[in-house]
Amino acid sequence: MASILVVDDEMGIRELLNEILTDEGHTVYAAESAAQARTIREQMRPDLVLLDIWMPETDGITLLKEWSKTGQLTMPVVMMSGHATIDTAVEATRIGALNFLEKPIALQKLLKTVSKALESSPKYVEPVEEKTPQQGSSPSLVSKPVNNEPIEQVLEGEFISGIAKTYFDLPLREARDLFEKAYFEHQMQIMGGSMTKISEYTGLERTHLYRKLKALGIDTSRNKGEQ
Repeated sequence: MASILVVDDEMGIRELLNEILTDEGHTVYAAESAAQARTIREQMRPDLVLLDIWMPETDGITLLKEWSKTGQLTMPVVMMSGHATIDTAVEATRIGALNFLEKPIALQKLLKTVSKALESSPKYVEPVEEKTPQQGSSPSLVSKPVNNEPIEQVLEGEFISGIAKTYFDLPLREARDLFEKAYFEHQMQIMGGSMTKISEYTGLERTHLYRKLKALGIDTSRNKGEQ
């Protein structure tokens, strides 16, 4: 799926959008300021940005102008606001914003807007199901693997694309939770339990990181002295 950067100074909005979009299978990065948004945009190169207009210090319109002038507006941007006027929305569109979402954001409106925005993203390629050729189809239409080496059969207890095969027998949410728990436990081990380092590395805000670790059943109390 896609990588989406949510930029909003309200923690509740960031957490809500993260939960909704993550459930849709997207990877979500959160920024509470323009400064954080610049860093994440540079490091992660998201497929889409949801950008709040009214933020302290540097507002969303100013950041949008900055990206446009410096050639960094290489991804679709959807503006968000609960107090914007029509003139503000028009100005954002003129600068380069693709669309506008009014707060409070309705679920179906959000998903529809994100879907349409991703269609225009130059980086994002929507997953396509591999189709089995029908009987009578021309053999020339059937794609062949580039690598001519024989493909080894995957046995029980082994891996598919680096992931334990047993994961594929579980419901998506359960498999994802198991993978995320293993991932964060690994990061805590190699980073000495530092929440600051893990937060910077994963792009997750510390508050959201703590909530996710707690939801996954990961004990962070033993590492509090190393944060």
